Amino acid sequence: MPIRKAYSLCPQAIYVHGHYEEYVRYSHLVKNILSKYAPVLEPASIDEFYIDFTGCEHIYGAFPVLASAIQKEINSKLLLPCSIGIASNKTTAKIASDYKKPNGITYIAPGTEKKFLADLPVQVIPGVGKVTLNELNGKGIYFVRDITTLPKDYFSAAFGKYGTDLWEKANGRGPEYLSVEGEQKGISHETTFLNDVLSIKKIEETLFTLSAKLFQSLKESNWIASTISFKLRYSDFNTITRARTIPHTDDPAIVFNTVRALFHKNFTRRVAIRLVGIRLTNFLMKSEQLFLFDDTFTKRQRIIEAVNKVRAKYGYSSISLGIYS
Repeated sequence: MPIRKAYSLCPQAIYVHGHYEEYVRYSHLVKNILSKYAPVLEPASIDEFYIDFTGCEHIYGAFPVLASAIQKEINSKLLLPCSIGIASNKTTAKIASDYKKPNGITYIAPGTEKKFLADLPVQVIPGVGKVTLNELNGKGIYFVRDITTLPKDYFSAAFGKYGTDLWEKANGRGPEYLSVEGEQKGISHETTFLNDVLSIKKIEETLFTLSAKLFQSLKESNWIASTISFKLRYSDFNTITRARTIPHTDDPAIVFNTVRALFHKNFTRRVAIRLVGIRLTNFLMKSEQLFLFDDTFTKRQRIIEAVNKVRAKYGYSSISLGIYS
């Protein structure tokens, strides 16, 4: 449930913040390892990846052996467990990866997908949530085999296009080609306050933290950005967004000062604030920047690079840039 609701039910609890920037950093590290092996890689979420090894049989041999090598490298370098599913399509591979968590390898030989799925509960099929599960159970459908014994038209009539897709998945079918990762259009961070806020100082401190997190994301991607968007949501859920385009930068001080100015210009109501957020768009790779030899920029960039090296070695929270006063 949302933290806000949890707090209203249990205010005496201790609420611990997550460390999203660390999750993203480790996701990138895992991706770097996988990229050494994979000709085609598709991130499915922050902690899941699809890999297509079609045509690589003569290079790697048995895929379970390859999976074991990847698993061991991730564990030895990052101390992370991972489960791996190997199948002829994305849907079955996803189900197989969940089959032996947290550190298993499941190989589904081509042609055996339907047999593997038959005795599993229907909720293992991606997309089957609580509502759909209750509907299926109400029709006497509890296992994947219960779906395959009924005609496709039955599910099409009962659930429409989703029903057809469900029947296909239950029969061991799914997408066989990966979606190649496209250009990222923007990165953003936002904070929803546990209690609505009126303090200008608190808002500015939050914008400072968000700016620093965005700076780290830019550094990891080797990007500079020129469009900075600010999002403000009042306690009555009235939401405004404003944007400003500036010369391309990855300097957190510039991001913070820009968004702070947007905040002061647009905070026009004496109503408590529920949420603030920052989004960066309009990227260039850092090597494309036009002001590389500007003296002021170079001095500032040396500081930023030093901070980045310290964070890479000792963690994000080990050092902070002094961009707020």
